[in-house]
Amino acid sequence: MTKGPRKRRSSSSGSHSKPPDSHLDAGDDAGGTSGVALKKQIGLVSACGIIVGNIIGSGIFVSPKGVLENASSVGVAIIVWVTTGVITAIGALCYAELGVTIPKSGGDYSYVKDIFGGLAGFLRLWIAVLVIYPTNQAVIALTFSNYILQPLYPSCLPPDSGLRLLAAVCLLFLTWVNCHSVRWATCVQDVFTAGKLLALGLIIMMGIVQICRGHYYWLEPAHAFETFSDYDVGLIALSFLQGSFAYGGWNFLNYVTEELVDPYRNLPCAIFISIPVVTFVYVFANMAYITAMSPQELLASNAVAVTFGEKLLGVMSWIMPMSVALSTFGGVNGSLFTSSRLFFAGAREGQLPHLLAMIHITRCTPIPALLFTLISTLLMLCTSDIYTLINYVGFINYLFYGVTVAGQIVLRIKEPNMYRPIKVSLVWPVIYLLFWAFLLVFSLYSEPVVCGIGLAIMMTGVPVYFLGIYWENKPQCFHIIIDKITHLCQRLCMVVYPDLEKNQEPSDHQTKDTDGQNEKISLGKTADGTCV
Repeated sequence: MTKGPRKRRSSSSGSHSKPPDSHLDAGDDAGGTSGVALKKQIGLVSACGIIVGNIIGSGIFVSPKGVLENASSVGVAIIVWVTTGVITAIGALCYAELGVTIPKSGGDYSYVKDIFGGLAGFLRLWIAVLVIYPTNQAVIALTFSNYILQPLYPSCLPPDSGLRLLAAVCLLFLTWVNCHSVRWATCVQDVFTAGKLLALGLIIMMGIVQICRGHYYWLEPAHAFETFSDYDVGLIALSFLQGSFAYGGWNFLNYVTEELVDPYRNLPCAIFISIPVVTFVYVFANMAYITAMSPQELLASNAVAVTFGEKLLGVMSWIMPMSVALSTFGGVNGSLFTSSRLFFAGAREGQLPHLLAMIHITRCTPIPALLFTLISTLLMLCTSDIYTLINYVGFINYLFYGVTVAGQIVLRIKEPNMYRPIKVSLVWPVIYLLFWAFLLVFSLYSEPVVCGIGLAIMMTGVPVYFLGIYWENKPQCFHIIIDKITHLCQRLCMVVYPDLEKNQEPSDHQTKDTDGQNEKISLGKTADGTCV
C-alpha cells in the first residue's frame, strides 16, 4: 500500500493573519481538528436507492435496443442481459470487499491510488474530473429537459437553447438541494428511484397481461432465436459491451462509504440487494417490450417505453414520457451526489485543490466539491461535442473497472494479513477480469481510433500530475496566491477541513475495551453548532 500524501501547505500558513477564534480557521490545516465531519446519514434503503437510481437512467426507457440490434435475435439478447447482470454482480462483489477493506470515500479512485500509487489514482481522477462526470450529468439533464419540453412542441423538436436552459435549471436546483442537506439529497434519490421502479413495474405488469392474452410469439423458444440479421461474433461481443454499459453506476455507492451508517454491513447488503433487482427489472422490462412490439418495431422506435405506452396504455400513455423525465431527474441527483464525493476524496488526498476537501461548518456537506461539479457540468452544456466525448472516454471508464478488480488480487498478495470483513474467493475477480479483458480487446479491435483518443485524453493527466502534485518545491508566490484564494472561498462558502478522526468509525476488530476508547463516534452537534 502506498503511503498517504505528505502534509501540504494550508491557508493558515500564508502571510496573512486571521482571528484565532474563527470557526473557519479551525479546519484550515489538513491535520487540524475542526470538529466537523461528514455525517453518516445514508442507511440501507438510501444506499440501495443510490445504486439502483444511478444504474437505471433513461436508457431502459428510451433505447434498450443496442443489445437487441447487435444480438440479432430476441433469445440471444435476453441471454446477454442476464449474463451482463451476473458479471456486474461479480464485479460489485469484488468492490464490496475493497469497500470494507479500504473504507474510504472515493470508490475506485481511492482503491487504485492506495494499491497502485499516486499517478494511477490521479489518472482515474483526471479523466473523471475532465470528462466523464461532467458529460454524463450534462447528457442526463438534457434528456430530462427534452422529455419535459416535448409536450409543448408536439409537431417539432424543442429549441436547443430551451433544452440547455432547462437542463441548467435542473442542475442548479439539485446542486442547491445537495448543498443544503445530505438527508434532503438522499430523500430525493429515494423518491425518484421508487418512481422509476414503479414505472418499470407497470411495464412488467403490462407485459405479464400481454402474455396472459397470448401475445408471446417472440418469447417462444421456436421464435426467440429467429434472426433478423445474420449472427456475427463481433456484433454479439458488441451487444455484451452495450449491456455492460447499461449497468454502469453499480460502483457509485463506494464513492460515499464514509457517509454510510454501518458501512461494514450496509455496503455489501446494498450491493447484494440492488444488483439482482436491476437485473430482474432489465430482463423482464425487455421481455415486456417484445410482447407489444416486434423486434423490427422496437429497433425502429426512438423512445421504446413511449411507443410501448401508446400501444397499451391508451389515454394514460403520458405516464411513460413522465417516467423518463422523473428517472433522469433522479439520475442527475444521484450523479451529483456521488461525483462530488469523488472530487472531495481527490482533494483530501492532495490531488485536487485543498478547498474541494472542505465541508460546511453546520450542514456538513461538501459545498466546494458540489459547486465544482456544477460548474464543470454547466461548461459541458455549452459545448456541442458532449456525445462525442462520452464515446471517447467510455472505454477508459470501463478500463478502470478492470484495473480496480485487478487491484483486489494485488492487495491480497501484498497485504495477505490485512483485515477483510468480507473476503471473496479469488475465482470471482478472475472471472470478471477474463470477461473484462475480452470486451476490452474487442473494443480496441473494433474502434481503435475512438479508444486511442480516449487513452490520449487520459494521458494528458501525466504532465499535470508531475507539475501539480509530484513537484513540491513550487515558488513561494504560488503558495501565497493559492492560500489567499482558498481562504477567500472558505469564507464565502463557510467551509472548513473535516476532522478525519471524527469521521472514522472504528470497527469491532479495531477497538479495545480500555478506558472507554471503544465507544463509536456519535454524530451530532457541539454547543457552538459545528457537526461532530
